[in-house]
Amino acid sequence: MTVRPEVRPGLYLVTPDWADTARLERAVMQALVGRPALLQYRSKQSDPALRLEQAGRILRRCREAGVAMIVNDDLDLMRAVDADGLHIGRDDGDVAVLRNVVGEGRLLGVSCYDDLGRAQTAEAAGADYVAFGAIYPSATKPAATSAALGLLANARCELRCPIAAIGGISLPRAAEVVAAGAQLLAVISDVFEDADPAGRAAAYGRLWADPEAVA
Repeated sequence: MTVRPEVRPGLYLVTPDWADTARLERAVMQALVGRPALLQYRSKQSDPALRLEQAGRILRRCREAGVAMIVNDDLDLMRAVDADGLHIGRDDGDVAVLRNVVGEGRLLGVSCYDDLGRAQTAEAAGADYVAFGAIYPSATKPAATSAALGLLANARCELRCPIAAIGGISLPRAAEVVAAGAQLLAVISDVFEDADPAGRAAAYGRLWADPEAVA
C-alpha cells in the first residue's frame, strides 16, 4: 500500500488558472525550488483535456521536487494522473465517503470556510487537513466567506489535524496568520505573480523557522 504523504507546516502552493500550459509549468518549476510543503493543482475554467495535460505535467515536476500534489475538487482527475490527494469543498461530497474512495495512501483536505463545526466533523471523518478562509479579501474568489484570524486560534485548540489558511494571503501578512495558528498558508498570486517565485516561496518557508525573517 502506498504510504500517505506527511503534511508538514509550510507554504501550500495553489496553481493559478492559466490556460498556457508551458507558462504554468515554468512557474511551477520555479516555485518548487522554494520547497513548498504541498502543491494543489486548481483549474476551474480549462476543459478536461487541458486539465489532464496540465495536471500530469505538474505532477511530474512535483515528483522530481519531492513535493506532494493535491487535485482540487476533481476525483476523476486525481485518479487519472495518480496524484497524491484531493481537496474538496462543501458541495463536493461526503467527507467520510470520499475518505474511503480516495484511499489510505492519499491525502484528503477539506475547505471549512468559517465553520469550526464542519472542521471537527471533517477531522473525525478522516480529513488530513482542514482549510479556513477567506482570511483576507481575495481577487481569486471575491465573494468568498470571510474567516477571522481568531478562528485559527480556536481551531488549533480544538483540532489535531493541520490547519490551512487561505484567501488574500501575502508575505507582509503571513507572519500574523502563522502566529494566529495556521500551519499551512495557501497562496496563489503572491508567489506566481512575483518576479522570483522561488525566492518568494522560500521566504514563506522561513516563517516557521524564523518569523522575524519576513517581518
